[in-house]
Amino acid sequence: MTVPFDRAPSALHNTQLSFDSLGTPLSDVTFVIVDLETTGTRAGQSEITEIGAVKTRGGEVIGEFQTLVKPEHSVISPFVARLTGITHAMVDDAPPISSVLPSFLEFSVGAVLVAHNAPFDIGFLRSACERLDYHWPAPTVLDTVTLARRVVGRDEVRNHKLSTLAAHFGTQVEPDHRALSDARATGELLHHLFERFGGYGVTTLEELSTVRQSGWAKRQAKSHLAKDVPPEPGVYMFLDGTRRVLYIGKSGNMARRVRGYFNASENRGRMAEMITAAQEVSCLPCAHALEAEVREIRLIGELAPPYNRRSKNPERNSWIVLSDELFPRLSVVRANSALERSPAPPLGPFRSRKSAQAVKELLDTLYPVKRCTATITQRSLGEHRPCVSAQVGQCGGPCAGINDVDDYRSSIRELFALLGGDLSSLHRLAAERMQRLSGEARFETAAEVRDAMRSAVSTAARAEQVTALRRVPELIAAAPGFDSGWDLAIIRHGKLAGAGHVSTRQAMGDSLSALHSTAEWVPAPGALPQETDSLAEESRLLAGWLETAELVSVTPSGGHGWSLPRQGATSHALSSGAVRLSDSV
Repeated sequence: MTVPFDRAPSALHNTQLSFDSLGTPLSDVTFVIVDLETTGTRAGQSEITEIGAVKTRGGEVIGEFQTLVKPEHSVISPFVARLTGITHAMVDDAPPISSVLPSFLEFSVGAVLVAHNAPFDIGFLRSACERLDYHWPAPTVLDTVTLARRVVGRDEVRNHKLSTLAAHFGTQVEPDHRALSDARATGELLHHLFERFGGYGVTTLEELSTVRQSGWAKRQAKSHLAKDVPPEPGVYMFLDGTRRVLYIGKSGNMARRVRGYFNASENRGRMAEMITAAQEVSCLPCAHALEAEVREIRLIGELAPPYNRRSKNPERNSWIVLSDELFPRLSVVRANSALERSPAPPLGPFRSRKSAQAVKELLDTLYPVKRCTATITQRSLGEHRPCVSAQVGQCGGPCAGINDVDDYRSSIRELFALLGGDLSSLHRLAAERMQRLSGEARFETAAEVRDAMRSAVSTAARAEQVTALRRVPELIAAAPGFDSGWDLAIIRHGKLAGAGHVSTRQAMGDSLSALHSTAEWVPAPGALPQETDSLAEESRLLAGWLETAELVSVTPSGGHGWSLPRQGATSHALSSGAVRLSDSV
């Protein structure tokens, strides 16, 4: 048995990365290339007879592991003995797998495992751990067969066997069906493959781990489109031959992000289709990442690119409103005149009609509101008959015997208060219902009540934050930038009116002065929710950014700065962790 040796640490460096630089460079990753010799081909039935492994980092060998293993129940067939050269006489004095496996696991801790035809080798190791009740660490695994098939075509090699690839690349070690030799050859092959992938822009472990074949050849042919994209924050747009915008994205480093669409790590089917149709990439540089996000939202809402899914069709958002009738009832609508006619502020917008419907059903249950859709007038009031819901005690209004409009509206005054922003009754009534359901062992229904309540609270809090921010005529803020500088923003009525970046705090004053004089004029918001709906996502984004920013100045409206009601929806959401915005800024 050869004792494993190390010449450098084997653990991966854990580094906090930004979204745009997400990925561990391959040069910083520790790899353990492993090869096994076995008595047969079926893990769990056949046994390991030899383990060989090579530990590398940055292209250098920093450790090796090799040992024969004595099988406990299997025999080495003559065919395997001729193939590997390992006989029973050689393994009679070798340690059993129960002694070898802990040493190998310690040797490979924190590293990425690599093997040629990895399912075979890793399958045997995992099966041995399960049989011996050892913890399997579930490491990241790379298969050099899979990687080779992505960058070495059949026009270069007749097959992707280790011996064939080793001969093709001219590795110094020739594989000979012994574990350590094959592991060394596989290690050399791995670094030759890294060179190939580097030519396609694949330089991180995360990209390499998600390589897929689908559509890659077509994307490679379009990689020249990323040539002139600048390495700075901004918005990029993929255009087809008629200059129609296909897809819009944003990044703190457009060059790096756009290159990613053409390498092997991009495996989304829709993106492969989009890249195939794209003929041009147009870029809009921005002062910082916040401006890029805002402009992305605006452009997607304006242009509705076919391959974008977010920020499109805000008119399809769902709202919960009280109907404009003698005895109002709750209904789920999209942005239309029903919002304007409602006798109480609407609740929304919800991210989906399904979530809005779940909240509406909860409110119907908690408050004595009319449920049936029958239209009731003063003339037909005396002729009204109880609906099906009323017969089981689940419909208020005339169905419950309340024929006076004022009495009905008094009975749902807490519902009016909820739609106005006071969610205290919702918390109280929902808690009572969940407790009652839990006492009846109806835990799934209680969970549905909890989820619907949280959806209502978070939706109301988002709307409250947007409304509060849009009331402020002007707000100037600065936040630390990516390069130790400062990102500057002028926000007027919940809309980004100006953006800039300075390298030092000392330069902030002059820059803000120049930025203020050129910032966009933004009118005060209208009274109707649908008038602000197209900007709601932008305002929510700005509110989130302001949590980490420093306020430079605030121009108040009506004597008040940017503030939220102390007992409003946001305060209820904060108590449940739904939002993080402070009560007053």
